[in-house]
Amino acid sequence: MAQSVTRSLVHPNIHRTVLDNGIVLITVENPAADIIAGRIFVRAGGAWEAREEAGVSHLLAAVITKGTEKLSSLEIAERVESVGASLGTDAAADYFLLSLKTVSADFADMLSLAGQIMRSPTFPEAEVELERRLALQDIRSQQEQPFTIAFDQLRQAMYQDHPYALSSLGTEATMSGLNRAHLQSYHQTYFRPDNIVISLVGRLSPEDAVDLVNQVFGDWQAPPTPLPTLTLPKITPQPHWAKTPQETQQSIVMLGHIAPSVKETDYSALKLLNTYLGNGLSSRLFVELREKRGLAYDVSAFFPTRLETSQFVVYMGTAPENTAIAYEGLRTEVERLCTTQLSDTELQSAKNKLLGQYALGKQTNSQIAQVFGWYEILGLGIEFDTQFQEKITSVTPEMAQTAASQYFIEPYVSLVGPSEKIEIQP
Repeated sequence: MAQSVTRSLVHPNIHRTVLDNGIVLITVENPAADIIAGRIFVRAGGAWEAREEAGVSHLLAAVITKGTEKLSSLEIAERVESVGASLGTDAAADYFLLSLKTVSADFADMLSLAGQIMRSPTFPEAEVELERRLALQDIRSQQEQPFTIAFDQLRQAMYQDHPYALSSLGTEATMSGLNRAHLQSYHQTYFRPDNIVISLVGRLSPEDAVDLVNQVFGDWQAPPTPLPTLTLPKITPQPHWAKTPQETQQSIVMLGHIAPSVKETDYSALKLLNTYLGNGLSSRLFVELREKRGLAYDVSAFFPTRLETSQFVVYMGTAPENTAIAYEGLRTEVERLCTTQLSDTELQSAKNKLLGQYALGKQTNSQIAQVFGWYEILGLGIEFDTQFQEKITSVTPEMAQTAASQYFIEPYVSLVGPSEKIEIQP
């Protein structure tokens, strides 16, 4: 077969091969341990769900390992467990994922099993119903958790009709309406070789990896119908306040800003600001609002990496009587980034922390397979690993302040807590 092969210029042991049927194969040869880890990504997930079918990729991930045309759920489990391997599935906003890990001698068998699961799941009615009920229980349980309530209402306010507005579980209404036919349709639409990235890391040469993947997936041909175009609604910032009264022992105060996707220029600067503000016990929010002022039970920030428009969020769990002070404290710290440049020392500290954690996140075969497969499925390519570190290193205090000034204008605000305590005003 005439495959297209690319070798990373920076990491010569990383190979990218496009198979004849469109599958992109990333191989990282790492002979240090007798383990091979694999990730099979599909360009699917929450962003590809119809609004009325929100949660379908989560349900599919829960049921896809419960039976194939040749194997029952029990037989699948026995094949995995009999060799001490691991195999699991997940659905995120920007991808669907099947993960596997095993000793080298058993890898071919586990990859064959993964191929059956990906290509010919049967979605047994009883399993669909069981997993749907479990998902509904999870949804109802989350409706009682203050942090989840606050985040859900913030996300819905920020993303409006965009699929990112909803959790991976969907809503009680959408999950209640899902059935086997929805899973079959979703699988038929998106599970096809020209929509898949396979990332393999371990004691496996690139040539052997290509041979194995061709044996399992080589006869899988893409249908003649083109893949659906991902068309998402434009997000128009309309910052406002959302409040949910709940008689809890703490208030949740959450501020959100529309933020760049991973492909936009200011992504790196915002990643550094997120690290500076809310990453760990030495972060600005933790030191200023918890250690010095004693306001927070929990305080942090997060800025998820997204294919489409992301969000920059700071939050605090605090005693109800401190709700107004907590809001002012969070807002002051975010606005300070717009008016005051970080010192060279502060910025370098954030860079060291972020890049150190990034390096620690690529120690195992599984972590490496995840990183490079994820970059490929997002359309960033295998060189993004190096580009990301270079961009982080090149951020200046001026660039960080400019990015803050562009994105940290008026926040969306989400409050959960006792009704009389969350009735604060902008």
